[in-house]
Amino acid sequence: METLKLREDYIKLGQAIKAVGYVENGVEAKFVIQDGYVKVNGEVEFQRGKKLVAGDIVEFDGNVLKIE
Repeated sequence: METLKLREDYIKLGQAIKAVGYVENGVEAKFVIQDGYVKVNGEVEFQRGKKLVAGDIVEFDGNVLKIE
């Protein structure tokens, strides 16, 4: 499990998966989220702009990311 420390109150889902290297750019992030490949707290999330806060768990392609 990887962790991502917040600098602000939240980070958007697309930015988070880009920041840890799960995708290479925002366009790729948009498509993997729209196509239902990303889960937030165990549920498929389709909104690239979903605000993630400390404690949220993101799953994508066998990777798990915890927001801190």
